[in-house]
Amino acid sequence: MAGYTTKIDAVERRIVPLESWHREREALLAKEKAHTRAGDKLAAERRRLPWVKVEKDYVFRGRVGEARLHDLFEGRRQLIVYHHMLRPADPAPCSGCGMVGDQIPHLAHLHQRDATLVFVSRAPLPEIEAFRARMGWSMPWYETVDSFNTDFDVDGGFGVNVFYRSGTDIYRTYFTTGRAAETLGTVWTFLDLTPLGRQETWEDSPAGTPQTAPYQWWRLHDEYEHP
Repeated sequence: MAGYTTKIDAVERRIVPLESWHREREALLAKEKAHTRAGDKLAAERRRLPWVKVEKDYVFRGRVGEARLHDLFEGRRQLIVYHHMLRPADPAPCSGCGMVGDQIPHLAHLHQRDATLVFVSRAPLPEIEAFRARMGWSMPWYETVDSFNTDFDVDGGFGVNVFYRSGTDIYRTYFTTGRAAETLGTVWTFLDLTPLGRQETWEDSPAGTPQTAPYQWWRLHDEYEHP
């Protein structure tokens, strides 16, 4: 059976025998694997970015009251901050930020790798809580009350900042915005933004990075504290 071209639902498609499909699929798979390896190399470069020490003390409002930046870590060493575009009295919350929120993974997996994920917005806390309830979200979400957003390159839009805490010292390690944020949503994509990465032995990371064998640390999300 020879291949042919036809329109399916008004879109032109090639129809080929199974052997031909396998051959072309194998060629595409080789490119996909190369793309994955390129992403691994990019993440390795990200883990080697220089850091900037955070000198200013920032204030937030959350469910349990006023908080400082070090409180957002919840005792962990790494902090991923998503700057959600929810504004005061926002009549039309950002649909793109809404899609990011809908894709947030179960946070127990990030916590196991010493990383905390939070959302921050300029909207007042009661409006944040009302919108969170509407969306059915449970991630920590804080109101920013000072220059935190603009100091970290988010001025009216959205973005992702990553921080590292060592004792009382806090460092900024990474920032991204635009389409780079649309791929977020899995445990892996978030961990790849952090300075410690996935912490698995196959990763190319700075010397001294804590690592374990692949798959070894994986658990059902309710089994980390009670295996």
